[in-house]
Amino acid sequence: MISTMRRHPAGTHLGLMLALTFSTGVIDAVGFLGLDRVFTGNMTGNIVILGMALTGADDLPILGPVLALAGFMVGAAVAGRLLRDLVAGWSTKTTVVFSLVALVLVAAGVTMIVLADPAEPVLLGVTTALGLAMGAQAGAARHIAVKDVTTVVVTSTITGLAADSVFGSRVDKHPWRRRAGAIALIGAGAAVGALALNVHIAFGIALSAAITILVALLGHLGRPREE
Repeated sequence: MISTMRRHPAGTHLGLMLALTFSTGVIDAVGFLGLDRVFTGNMTGNIVILGMALTGADDLPILGPVLALAGFMVGAAVAGRLLRDLVAGWSTKTTVVFSLVALVLVAAGVTMIVLADPAEPVLLGVTTALGLAMGAQAGAARHIAVKDVTTVVVTSTITGLAADSVFGSRVDKHPWRRRAGAIALIGAGAAVGALALNVHIAFGIALSAAITILVALLGHLGRPREE
């Protein structure tokens, strides 16, 4: 299996990034439904919520989206710094980034388990931590550079799916399967995340952490041999 992954890195990376796309759907559902309507992966949604909140509309949160956005940007910057000067693809440093993402997710989940009724500052801290994790994930995914699969947003993927389809520009051999897969998986992840809240808010976080750990392990084992 590992030798096959090494011989076909493009397919390996696609599968792993699709798994993280599902994981993002889970985390965004946890954030939006369990942490006062905050997206921790989809920053476009966060900025829209923040814009409406600043007008006082519908008592939308302000501090949560700001902290999630700040955490996301810090996480993406850290990933970018760690992976700079490396060629696109998977390296040992990529494994380090995804391992850190998993560690942050585990810490957030444990916090929500240990503190049965967390105070507002704790919830905001968890929100920031989840944003940090998703930013680092997005930064690493950007470096791996799987076309149409950023793991945290699918707006451009939906655009490409429709624009290049038979109803649009009719581009031959456009990657509709991966595009449709990314869209379906982030939606499925959101559904699973919403259901997980019926058990405990930490359950969805733990599921995302487990997926990230598995992705980090498989990506590390399947990476090209480093000199």
